[in-house]
Order: sequence, then structure tokens, then C-alpha cells
Amino acid sequence: MYTKKVIDHFQKPKNMGKMKNPDIVSEVGNPTCLLPSEKVFLNPEFTAIKNTDKKDLIFSHDASRNKIIGKSSRNYKGKIIEFKNALGKISLTPEHLIYALKLPKHSKYFRIKHKQELIPAWYHAEYLKKRDVVLYPISKEVRDIKYIEIDISKKKFDFKSIDIPKKVKLNSELLRLFGYFLSEGNIQDKPSKTYISFSLNIKEEDIVEDIKKTSKRLFGLDVKIKEIPERKVVRVFIYNAQLARFFKQLFGNGAEHKKIPDFIMTLPLGKQKSLIKGFWKGDGYINLDRIGSRAGYATISYHLAQQIKLLLIRQKIIPSIYEEKEKEVNGVKHKKAYRIHVGHRDSLKKLCKILGIKYYSNSSYKATISWFDNKFLYTPITKISKRNYKGKVYNLEVENTHSFLSEAFALHNCGDTMRLYLKIKDNIIKDISFETMGCVAVISTSSMITEMAKGKTLDQAMKISYNDVAEELGKLPPIKMHCAGLAVEALQKAIKNYGCSKTKTH
Repeated sequence: MYTKKVIDHFQKPKNMGKMKNPDIVSEVGNPTCLLPSEKVFLNPEFTAIKNTDKKDLIFSHDASRNKIIGKSSRNYKGKIIEFKNALGKISLTPEHLIYALKLPKHSKYFRIKHKQELIPAWYHAEYLKKRDVVLYPISKEVRDIKYIEIDISKKKFDFKSIDIPKKVKLNSELLRLFGYFLSEGNIQDKPSKTYISFSLNIKEEDIVEDIKKTSKRLFGLDVKIKEIPERKVVRVFIYNAQLARFFKQLFGNGAEHKKIPDFIMTLPLGKQKSLIKGFWKGDGYINLDRIGSRAGYATISYHLAQQIKLLLIRQKIIPSIYEEKEKEVNGVKHKKAYRIHVGHRDSLKKLCKILGIKYYSNSSYKATISWFDNKFLYTPITKISKRNYKGKVYNLEVENTHSFLSEAFALHNCGDTMRLYLKIKDNIIKDISFETMGCVAVISTSSMITEMAKGKTLDQAMKISYNDVAEELGKLPPIKMHCAGLAVEALQKAIKNYGCSKTKTH
């Protein structure tokens, strides 16, 4: 994509840095922003960008956690681009940079093996097309925990609940129980009436038995079982207020508010499989008989859906997530739900293995549009739309990586911005330096413009065009020619500002 000269100026830029006591400074660039309600991946959950704060930890494009060191907002009137892919959607200003593979038009790039030859880079949203591939990182952070402490004390007048262990082994049994609770569990938390309950299909005898054995083995607690044949439901109760409040502390309560605590999100992959097995058996399905075999999971908790998506990506299982609007069916109101589907053949095989199900279907499809390497899930943009917008937009400044994750895209926290410093004597540019935030082409063109302008008269420097800059670098890709234009704009603005300042002086 880039010439050797472009790469040289990117890796070893000339005249880079802030200048002391310049005669004139100019600044140009394109601020980039998201709509206020767009979700970004804070530690440990997705949060609307307008609700973020400085010093919050946010996940970046390389899956590391970094501190937010700045937050800005502005009024904006103009075009907004909305992108969708299998992982979710994002609405942002056209200049925002997205980590992606830009696919050439040649038909061979319909094949994964040729897509994998491309080098990822930061691309302006306005230059991305449907089928271009975005990168989403696989979390590699692992923190194993052998035991979990139950730091909930008994209430003063709780005479019914028997004592439970102060800590319990965080093993496959407990993680499966956690999974069952995330799918089918509920907490009743009222004075003198606090307990855990699970609502299951009356045929799910294996889950009932697993809950019964785990409760007894880990906590010394017997369960109560109540069958309701007319509703085809069986309910399992664990009557212990201390354990109920502990589960509520870990996972929240009420189906809309359930989420997975951060320490579980970073457990080793083997342990996380037990959690996946629990919640998928509780509220998921696998259909290997249909044409186009697939698995599915549904929840009305936004946070839980996003966390499950991340857990599957860690297992290198390709998920798709869909939002199902609130609706009424046969007089019954259904809340907005989030449905996770797994349909790629290799992903289905992995999920079946986790669930202890023998994979036998040949009707699932091999992944031809999405794939993994050791660091990222690569998945295509499936839909792009544009609309007019007037209102507040937000951006973040992130320490170290200068990037952050939304629910489906890795975003750079900067647009292409450039600041030029000039020292001028007798209408000749004696010294020039730059500071910039942006992609390879922005840094290279900033470096080159300083080399080209140094020693020239102001009139000569004003005549430098963006084509001159591109030619000096050997060549720039068409979608990066605007970077040369930005460098020329900064130089011309500095010269004009200098002329205005001299006029005012006289």
C-alpha cells in the first residue's frame, strides 16, 4: 500500500516535536466523535460514551485496558455513518478511524486466504465499504482463582439460614451453577423471605439433579423441588439468605440486569467452558437437524449478551448478535431481547464439545467471511447507512494506545490532526516542526512538508501542492491523498496567520 519512502518518514519522521518560541503556529484537523448513546467497553461492561469519566479504564484495540485521560464533546451538524456487522453496530462521524482491512475489488478477495494477505490499518469511516473486514480483539488476559470468598454476613435476626462456608472452591460445578443462575435463576430478597430459585422445563431433569448435588456438595444445602405439570415447569429453591444475597451481589437480580462479574471474564478458558455449559443448557439450544445447523441463546440483559459474545470470542467461536424489538404475541408482551447465534461449522463443533453434544450435522457452513488469528476476530461490515444529525457528539482520549472498543468495532481516539510550528526570518522559513495524531500517511506527509518547506520563501512555500507532497513520497494510495492535503492546509494556514500577525503589528 505504501512506498518505502512513506514508511521511512513514518518510522523516522523529520522535524517532529513541539518547537520552543515559534514565530507562528497553525493547527488543522478533523475531530472525530460518536453519538452520546454509543456504547464503549469500559471495565467491566459496555457504557454509553456520554457516561464515561476520566481515569476510567477502557479496553483498546489490542485488548489491553488503558486509562481515559480526556473526554470531549461538541455540537455537530452533518452526516453520521452507521455501520453494522455480526457483533453489533456503531454510529459515528465520517472522519473516525476504524481498524480494518480494505478489500481490493478483485474477485480473488472473496476468498479468506487472500483476505489474510492484507495488512490491517486505520481507515476513515467514510472510505469503508460493505464487505470490508473489521478487526475485533480476543481478550488474552488470564487470572485464575482457586477459591471464592463469600463475604456476606448473616443478618442479626436470621435464625433460619444455616451457616455456609466462608469460601468455596471455584471449580466446574460452581461455574455450571453460576451459568444456570444467569439463565434461569432469580433472587427473592425480602425480610424473612430471601432465597434463590431456578425455573426450568419439567424435562430438564439433569439440570435439576446437577443443581441439587452441587448445592449439597459445595454449601451443605438441600434444595426444594416443586413441579407445576400444567405449565410444564419445575422450580428449584435454595433457601439460604446469605447465599442468595451473595449471588445477587455477583450477578445482579432481575433478568434485565444480570451480568457476569469481571473475575469470571478473565478465568482460564477451560474454566469458562463450564460457565458456558451452564448458561447454554439453561437458556440456549442447538439444532443440528435443520438445514444450516445452528445454536442460539437469548437474554433480555444487554450486558449479559455482550459478555457472552466476548466469552465465545475467547473460545474462538464466531457469534452473531441480533436485537429483537419488544413485541406482543398472542396477548403476551415480550421485552426487547438479544439473540446470539452460532452457525459456522468449526464454531458449532467447538460449542458442541463444550456442551458434551456429539456433532453430526454436515449442513452447517464453513466460515468464509469471518475468521480468527491469534489476536483478532475478522468479520465483515454487513450494512452501511448515512443520515443527517444535529446534536452533541463525544470523543475520548486514551492513554498509551489512543484507541478504544465499541460493541463491534475498534476505534482510534483521534482524527487526523496536525500542528505546525514555524520560525521565519526575512520571509524565509528558517525552521519548521510538527506534531500530529493520525495514520501512517498523516505522519509521513507531515514529515515531508517540513522537509519541503524549510529554507523556502513564504511565497515559494505557499505554492507547494498536495500533489507535490505525494510525488516526493513516491506515491500515496488514492484514499490517503487527503493526508497530503491536510499537510498543505496546515502550512498555508501558518503562512497566512503569519502575514496577518505582521499586518497587525504594523
